[in-house]
Parts: sequence; C-alpha cells; structure tokens
Amino acid sequence: MSKPSANRATHEVLNQPTPFSGINAYQSDPMLFEVASQMPKKVRDEFSAVGRFVTTPEAQDLARIANESTPQLRTFDPAGHRIDQVDFHPAYHALMRRSCGNGLHCSIWENRPEEKGIAQQARAIKFFMTAGLESGHLCPITMTNASLASIRANPAVYQIWAPKVLTHAYDSSHRPIASKSAVTIGMGMTEKQGGTDVRANTSRAEKAGEGVYRLTGHKWFMSAPMSDAFLMLAQMPEGLGCFLVPRYLEDGKPNGLQFQRLKDKLGNRSNASSEVEFANSYGYLLGDPGKGVRTILEMVTLTRLDCALASAGIMRASLAESVHFCRQRKVFGKALTEQPLMARVQADMALDVAAATALVMRLARAFDNSGNDEQEAAYARVMTPVIKYWICKMAPALIYEAMECMGGAGYVEERALARHYREAPVNAIWEGSGNVMALDLLRTLSADPRQLEAVITTIAADLGPFSKRTVDVLTAATALCQRDESAARLLAEQLAYSAASAELYRMGAGRIADAFAESRLAGSWRSTYGMLDMRFDAAQIVSLLYPEAT
Repeated sequence: MSKPSANRATHEVLNQPTPFSGINAYQSDPMLFEVASQMPKKVRDEFSAVGRFVTTPEAQDLARIANESTPQLRTFDPAGHRIDQVDFHPAYHALMRRSCGNGLHCSIWENRPEEKGIAQQARAIKFFMTAGLESGHLCPITMTNASLASIRANPAVYQIWAPKVLTHAYDSSHRPIASKSAVTIGMGMTEKQGGTDVRANTSRAEKAGEGVYRLTGHKWFMSAPMSDAFLMLAQMPEGLGCFLVPRYLEDGKPNGLQFQRLKDKLGNRSNASSEVEFANSYGYLLGDPGKGVRTILEMVTLTRLDCALASAGIMRASLAESVHFCRQRKVFGKALTEQPLMARVQADMALDVAAATALVMRLARAFDNSGNDEQEAAYARVMTPVIKYWICKMAPALIYEAMECMGGAGYVEERALARHYREAPVNAIWEGSGNVMALDLLRTLSADPRQLEAVITTIAADLGPFSKRTVDVLTAATALCQRDESAARLLAEQLAYSAASAELYRMGAGRIADAFAESRLAGSWRSTYGMLDMRFDAAQIVSLLYPEAT
C-alpha cells in the first residue's frame, strides 16, 4: 500500500467570492451619484474620497477591531481616586479622527461657500457612507453635531463651546474645555422610571448663580460618556430645564459625574453607553427656565435625521456586499444572481434601499430649505418622524435577508453583515421608538392640519398616475387617525411609501420608481422579499442599482 503524499492538500478553496473591498461606495451608488450630480466639484470630490476610504481593507479592519475590543470603564485610579474614565481601542479613536476630519460632527454649522444651500445634503451623503463602514462611533458624532442647535439657546455658552466643536480636529484627552483643541458633546435624557416619558424626570436643578445650576440625579442610559459635556434635563421650580453639563470643571476637577457601569448592548458595541449618578454637578441653563423639552427637541430633531441616515447606510452596505457575493458564488452551474428566485429577492430589497436612500436625502434637502420655504419646513416637520419610523424599522429585516442570501458565509463575524444586523435595532429605539414617531406625527397633525395637507400636495405633484388614489388613501388614513390614535402607524407607513415613490419619480428613476410604486402603493399583501411582479426585470433592477465594479 502506498503512503499518502506528505504535502498533499486536504482541500482547495473553491467557489468563494473575492473580499468586498476596494469599491468606491460613492461612485458605485447611482442614488448618491444622482443626488450629488448638481453639487460643486469640490464637494463631489470629497464624497469620492470618503467612498474610497470606507471600503478599504484598512478601514474595514478598524471597524472590526473597534467592535471586538469594546470600551472598558475605569472607575478609580491606582491610588483610589475616582476618575470615571472609559478606555477605547485605538481603532475607535482612528475612526473618530477620520469622521471629525470629514466634518461629520459640525459641517452644517460652518457656512462653507461651496455648501451654500446644500450643507445638510452634503453631510448626509458622507454620513450615509460612513455608517456603512461603522456606526457605533457615529453616536458621539451625531450628538455633537446636533447639540449646537440647543446650545445656541444660550449665546454666552455657545460662544465658549461652539469654536471647540467647529474644528475638524479630534481630542480624546481628559481635560477641561480651555485646555482642549476640540470637544465632543453627548446627551443624557433617559431615566429608569421614565424612558420616553421625559416629564417623569426626577433629576433636580438648584440655582447656584446667574445661569448656573447644581444638578443632582441619575441617567439610566447616557451614551458616549467620554464626551466633554452633556445636554441633560432636570426639574427646576418652573418645570423641566435643559442644561449643558461639562465633564470637568474649569480647574480640571471632575464635575461629579460618577459612571456606575457601561451597558452591555446588543449592538453599537464600539461606542460606550453608561448609567451615571451625579450630585452637585454644575450645569449651564440653555433656553428659558421650564422650557427644557422644547430646547432639547432642537437637538433631537437632528439626531432623528441621523438615525434614518445610518439605517439607510447600513442597508445599502449590507445589500451591496450580498450582491457582490452572489455574483461570484456558483450554485447549480450558475451564479447565484442568475438564479431567478435569488434575482427576484435581491431586486425587491434593492427597491427598498433605493427608496430609503431617496427619502432620507429628500429629508436632508427639506432641512436645508426649511429656513426660507414654508412648504419645505412643513415637509421637515411632518416627515422627520415618518422617515425615521419607516427606514429604521425596515433595516433589521432587510439586513437579515441580505445575510440569508449569503447563507452561512454571511452569518459569521468575519463579515460586516453580522455587525450591521446587531446595529440595526438601535436607530429604531434611539430618539423615539416606532410608537413615539407615529404619535409625533399625530401631534403635528393636531397642531396644524395644514402642514400635512401641504406635504400631501407636494407628494401628489410627483406621483403621476398614482396621485389620485394615493391622496385618497392618505386622506382616509388621516381621518381614521383623527378618530383613533392607535391607527397612527398606518398613516406613517402610507406616508412613507407615498413620499418615497414621489421622490423616486422626481429623481427620474423610471422603471425603478414604477416597480416600487406598483409593488408598495398598488401591490398585493406582502410580508417578505421576493414578491416582485414578473413584469419587472429583476436582473436589470439589481444591475442598475448595484453596477458591477469595473
């Protein structure tokens, strides 16, 4: 009997697609390309640079390591002094430096000449692509960007803090603001007994000087605890107030924020979230006494846009990797994408991602224009909760389906899809769950029904043959909600489908718009992907929205 060869390979690696990297996330996305088509070349070059970076192997390694090497809380120093510091892996700091360098934390406030009238849209495109790489570090980026909307309610505080935000630097040192080159700002609203019901807040604020208060209480869920300051709500004699609470006092001493533990979360693992207790922590009042909810909602509105952007971005990244895999993976003699049922499933998903992308970029445009256009302001007010509701709620199911298309190859931590899937629920929960968004829509309707009427008019103008029947459906859903608030989700979903269809038509998406509108607005009941009518060429839809790299 002959002996087996000592160097004989036990197996060869066959039928395994190439890594999903080196694909420019901007230039390979027709939806982003169309949104940016009329923007200045300098801005589009920045998009291309971000798109090139986010799919490099180096960037993907940073994202993987930042999520594997999770933050660690150090409560005391070796001598027993309370320090309340969180240690992050250098990969996390590298991602923060990159995103701050790209201005994701401040660009809408900079008044760059090349971004005049498009600042929100320009940032949205960069944020969308970065989310497809790694979303956890974008939490402090989002809050820092949004915080200035509330901080400007106190001009004296704004004058001190805004310059340290409006820089493209990143400074992770543990020092007071005067000693830092740049700062990040977080937010703490959630308490054990209240959650969404912020008026159940039990934290207290006592006046210590002109505009300065001492805060005592707790926050059950405070994200990004290494931020340099936090916006918090606390009870004062006039009602809830909104305060900026620095982490360090001017003399360098801690400001009494004692972190009890870090949350062990399903996703968002590169970013720390904490429980914090505080006693006699100094804070600066923002806005009028007792008007804290109104003041902090300026910040919350901007964070809701980012929730939708991040969900749309990770859906795009997940499906792009799934399509890439299926184009190269052979099953029964053909590439997976050539198998009719797989083509139908991925085309159906591609329609939702295209609609989500179009819709969230439409919302960013409304934010850009709302200051000088009342119809755009109405769109921003009505559609912010609607778009956050629909896109964020859609993400987990779509990312799971993209994973299933890849089989076991998608269900491993070596690929980004597992991280995207864990990440997906947070955006639906953060800054208002689905029910909160639906009820916010009803509050807007109740406050001024004309705003919803203006939005429906705007939608109908671009819907073409679907205009009359869609307006009838939206009108009926509105009337139903006025009698029964438990129907609020019905109205939110119908508005989302209608507005997404309208924006796809406005962008000139042709058969893509037809396929989405006919399957969502006029289609039969559906609960999973792959239900697209055979009249629409599934392979063409995938090819148009996910062009093969050349």
